[in-house]
Amino acid sequence: MTDPPPKQEIVFTIERSGEDTILKADFSNTPLIPSLEDSEHTMAKIIVKLAEITGVTKIVFFQKREYEYDFEQTGLLVEVAKLYGKLLRDKERFSVAGLSFGRCRNAESWYNQLKDVIMNLLPKDPIGAYVELRRIKRRETIILDKEADETGQYCISNYIGVLDYLIDVLEKTKILIIAKPYLAGYDLSDRSVYRKIFAATIKPDFMYTKLMAAYPKNAEEIDSYTIEDDTEITIFRLPNSVQTLYHMMPPEFKLSEEKYELLDTARNIMAEHKPQKADFVDPKRMREVFFNVGKDLIEELAAYRGILLREKDLDALTSILVRYTVGFGLIEVLLKDEEIQDISINSPMGRIPMFLVHGIYDDCVTNIIPTPAEAESWASKLRMISGRPLDEANPILDTELNLPGASTRVSAINPPINPTGLAFSFRRHRDKPWTLPLFIKAKMINPIAAGLISFLVDGTRTMMVCGTRSSGKSSFMSGVIVEIMRRYRIITIEDTLELPVSDLRDLGFNIQSMKVASSLTQTGSEVDASTGIRATLRLGDSSLIIGEVRSKEAVALYEAMRVGAAANVVAGTIHADSPYGLYDRVVNDIGVPKTSFKATDIIIVASPIKSADGLHKYRRVTQITEVQKEWEDDPLLEKGFLDLMKYDAKKDELVPTLDLINGESQVLKTIAGKISDYAGSWDAVWQDILTRAQVRETLVKKAVELKDNEMLEAPFVILCNDVYHLMVEKVKKKTGKLDHKKIYQEWEIWFDQEVKRRKIKG
Repeated sequence: MTDPPPKQEIVFTIERSGEDTILKADFSNTPLIPSLEDSEHTMAKIIVKLAEITGVTKIVFFQKREYEYDFEQTGLLVEVAKLYGKLLRDKERFSVAGLSFGRCRNAESWYNQLKDVIMNLLPKDPIGAYVELRRIKRRETIILDKEADETGQYCISNYIGVLDYLIDVLEKTKILIIAKPYLAGYDLSDRSVYRKIFAATIKPDFMYTKLMAAYPKNAEEIDSYTIEDDTEITIFRLPNSVQTLYHMMPPEFKLSEEKYELLDTARNIMAEHKPQKADFVDPKRMREVFFNVGKDLIEELAAYRGILLREKDLDALTSILVRYTVGFGLIEVLLKDEEIQDISINSPMGRIPMFLVHGIYDDCVTNIIPTPAEAESWASKLRMISGRPLDEANPILDTELNLPGASTRVSAINPPINPTGLAFSFRRHRDKPWTLPLFIKAKMINPIAAGLISFLVDGTRTMMVCGTRSSGKSSFMSGVIVEIMRRYRIITIEDTLELPVSDLRDLGFNIQSMKVASSLTQTGSEVDASTGIRATLRLGDSSLIIGEVRSKEAVALYEAMRVGAAANVVAGTIHADSPYGLYDRVVNDIGVPKTSFKATDIIIVASPIKSADGLHKYRRVTQITEVQKEWEDDPLLEKGFLDLMKYDAKKDELVPTLDLINGESQVLKTIAGKISDYAGSWDAVWQDILTRAQVRETLVKKAVELKDNEMLEAPFVILCNDVYHLMVEKVKKKTGKLDHKKIYQEWEIWFDQEVKRRKIKG
């Protein structure tokens, strides 16, 4: 005789994590569905358990994946569980004796009705319990109307009073308030109403990150697209909210159970071989090694279990495995979306979804919730990659991160500066260098502004690109660098590498990058920015680009401007919202002498412009301003700033000022004074600027017409710029003067032929 099979039960545990008390339910050894919305038996088990304990803020089910119900959803069940427990404790009131009201013959029948509703129906279907009580009351009211016996009337009236009490307490629960619109014709066998109320965030066992997989209820889908053929992105406008939802469904959430098990087993094995600090010296090589090891491991596990995997499936599973062992999980998937600009991950982890800035839909909330374990994993990897500390003594870490398909700047903060734990910000760099024609298409500048900047770059002026955070300063600086002719050497200095030096080098630029210590963090091995800037002055004749001026390095930058302004472009970016804001920052805050500030020739101000409804944000250059030299104490009071172009809100573009049109610019006159063809002729200078503008406008119009965005990327823009300079030389040799009409005609002939050649090439 064999023993009966063991009873399969849910295993409950209580876990405390930060501010949360989590009821965990392990469904591994039970056939029950780990879903409140889909299983009445699961809901009943959970409500009965919640009635026994207090303080639960989250519910997590486990069965191959983790299913988490957040604070609000858990609160709905906790309220029902409290009511359920109260009614059980009040059993005398609902016993046969309690319902007899002294002499009622139907007491036992009523007791059985209420026992079924309270003991059986309420925990598995609280909405159904409410509906059933309403239906019982309706029937009893009909019976009461027909009852002639006075005692019978008394009993039924009292029973209806009990029903009213139960209906009233249930009606006040939040779950019934939410369900009210869906109660007409309610079917006790249909749980579709619960699917409108409950939706778990899902986390496969091999992952840390949780994902709210279900689409939001009653939301309007406004866009959808796919990243790399396997990640679905859907953009929703949330009902009665100014928020936009970026909903992502990556491949790891669409795998079969057997593939989940393969990945989970492989991850557990790989976890025993964690990468060491030395491995992160070459992260690309490390990934290749882990990919090859992981691929062999998955292939071996699949063969052992008799699972047949195609090469494509094997590669896909290995990529996921690497992402969740040595990589950054779903962050890597997000950063493959070229429209994503910034990702914000706030503390405390486990409760708050990630937020991001989208190129088309601006600020969005996502369906991704990182956990404390994942945050710690990221922090550990960032320490090893950067070689910089992140601890109580050094609570800020700034570094750069090169991931498959994207590079990003990462900022992390830690206690004590952030009392609720780790938080992160990822700023995605564009895959290719920005160009001025791309900014024209995006309406950040117009062709005349691009022509003016091109002229100033060729005139080797000193520039500062200013703006608030996320105004596009660094991106715009990238576009300025592309305007520097490739025959000249460029040196860049950054504490966090954001400028596209590697891409520019591949495009043939003579460019050298220098990495210096961050002014925000304390490190002992890196050279400070001031020393780095001064060192460039000993590296020969070079254009100097400072990634971002933050502190005392501004003094050294202005030294470089004064030394290098006669022969090279010297430029930097800095946080300031106006020309005077720049002056105030570098002179009054940082301590650059006023006379040194005059070494600035041009200030370009970038600003985020908001729409009237506040829902949309656009990047615009709002000023191009010259710093004049004939002032002593205050450039604002002594007219030391001369606006060359200003943003016109009605036209939504920069417009030239009369001072520019009439040739009042001392900087432009200084450039012209060194060119024999322009000396004493403002018209010649203005025609040069307009011709450069016309070249860029023609390029943008043709790219839009042909829907060929590659024409606006750096390789073709650089080619167009090079040919323009060659045509200037050609016309000068041929005619003996700079005939800008002829220069443009020659360039246009070449451009039309080049466009035809591109079409044929396909």
